[in-house]
Amino acid sequence: MSFAAGRTYVAIPGPSVVPDRVLQAMHRPAPNIYEGALHEMTASLIPDLRRVAMTAEHVAIFIGNGHAAWEAANANMLSRGDRVLLPATGLFGLGWANSVRRMGVEVDLIDFGRSAPIDPGRVEAALRADRDQRIRAVLVTHVDTATSVRNDIHAVRQAIDAAGHPALLAVDAIASLGCDEIRMDDWGVDVLLAARQKGLMTPPGLAFLWFSERAREACRGVDLRTPYWDWGPRAAPGEYWQYFCGTAPTHHLYGLREALTMILEEEGLPQVWARHDRLARAVWAAAQAWGAGADIRLNVADPAARGRSVTSVRIAGGAARLRAWTEAEAGVTLGIPLGMAEAGDPAYGDWLRVAHMGHVNAHMTLGVLAVMEAGMQALGIARGPGALEAAARAVV
Repeated sequence: MSFAAGRTYVAIPGPSVVPDRVLQAMHRPAPNIYEGALHEMTASLIPDLRRVAMTAEHVAIFIGNGHAAWEAANANMLSRGDRVLLPATGLFGLGWANSVRRMGVEVDLIDFGRSAPIDPGRVEAALRADRDQRIRAVLVTHVDTATSVRNDIHAVRQAIDAAGHPALLAVDAIASLGCDEIRMDDWGVDVLLAARQKGLMTPPGLAFLWFSERAREACRGVDLRTPYWDWGPRAAPGEYWQYFCGTAPTHHLYGLREALTMILEEEGLPQVWARHDRLARAVWAAAQAWGAGADIRLNVADPAARGRSVTSVRIAGGAARLRAWTEAEAGVTLGIPLGMAEAGDPAYGDWLRVAHMGHVNAHMTLGVLAVMEAGMQALGIARGPGALEAAARAVV
């Protein structure tokens, strides 16, 4: 008998749950795009976008998803034939490498695998070896959505400085902004990129670039920049249409305004970070209890190297079956594995991801864990005892 009737829950790492208030803010007639309230509301977004990234620097808004954010960053930082260093910790780091490579840029790839964070010492060594200083930028994923590996961005900045190298530091924060602590200015990030469908708890459709004055000066004259992707007019528009290089994404802006108010003015960014940390620890505690005496484990061994937005879990021989059961029988959708194995490989069915990002609270996360426990019971998946008790202890 299925118990999936009722409100379903998509516990995947993006698009994340959208608050009712955000949906209601978007549900309105088309506004006047030429003057008035829309212009005033859009102007209010800019300082709040700076606040959520902890920066006083420039910000540009683009219509698009995370891949658009990659391309916008590539186009504004680089020229054809340039060289970048990219230390990858999962599928999305490799994806950014492919994106920039297809735009005519050479990529020095350091692949740290699927379960370990970046070793800053190897970044420093690679930059020291670049005696001609051809490397223009170091491209880093803060939290890789596929593996749930979290990288120490400040340590990467320190490695660049220790090498005495002028490379810019560009950071993909798509899976971490609004979930994990991010301090763009304090950590010395030159370019930060994100999209709104994860921690910012709004529907897909907008991407963002934050960039330092140093980056703006260093990237003057790059030849990959096109009129549409140009961050200059978007960050300092002379006319309203220049924010978006055309028609404004009106209803997306209303939703974003509501979400930023909830994050910054009502809950507060430090509390948002703390909530994500506590919910992540509940998921980790459950997975570790299930793994006692059974072939279940977290992908990332070191808690300091785990993202607070998503957790990748191996359930040998059972993850794919469990995903199917939770959706069909309980109305809970868990994340598919990405990059942990090829789709035709039997190991592909050993992995799943549990998201705990954005508009998520204790009863939602604990409910997901309870559904997973029920599914493992129904499917006869071997597991250790006490997972739900361990998760409950983690949130109190």
